[in-house]
Amino acid sequence: MNLPNKLTITRLVMAPLFFAVFFLQDLFPSMCPCIYGALLVIMYVVMEFTDLLDGKIARSRKLVTDLGKVLDPFADVICHLTFFTCLLSVGIMPVWAFVLILWREFAQSFTRMLMMGTGKAMAANIFGKAKTCLYAFSCICGFTYRILCAFAVEGRIMSIFQVALPVIFALAAISSVLSYVIYVREIVRSKALSGMTR
Repeated sequence: MNLPNKLTITRLVMAPLFFAVFFLQDLFPSMCPCIYGALLVIMYVVMEFTDLLDGKIARSRKLVTDLGKVLDPFADVICHLTFFTCLLSVGIMPVWAFVLILWREFAQSFTRMLMMGTGKAMAANIFGKAKTCLYAFSCICGFTYRILCAFAVEGRIMSIFQVALPVIFALAAISSVLSYVIYVREIVRSKALSGMTR
């Protein structure tokens, strides 16, 4: 197994560990907020960094493999849904936004499998790139709010987060759905699946 795929596997292993760490503050209320915050930040940064790194290494060193083409997007889905599940469970992420993203990710995974059978690839669209950025931004904002809660911060900054977070998650969910709709539209236009037996 090459280096990019090992980095991807690292993300998959870290996803359940992140889930466990996220709830440490609930299991151990006396836990130092500094330690809790540091663990969350470090794990999130490492997972996002390895996501960026594995693709760059695979392309620059020509280490793109069939396994990597499947494993990397699978790891993306597992990590993002883990992050969003954590935020949903403590009331930071709206349920409707989570459900839209969940449906979109499963639909995208299914469609990607269909496309792999054709040997054709569809280019990423602008909403797909916006979705990636908004996923990351919404997670950062959500985890920041969670850490501030651990420090028992009060006042204006918390009020700002409470107003802004639903909007940010809404934008992430909407861009996610739109990126999939455009992806499907391009597949239909290209007739890439026209030869599929039904």
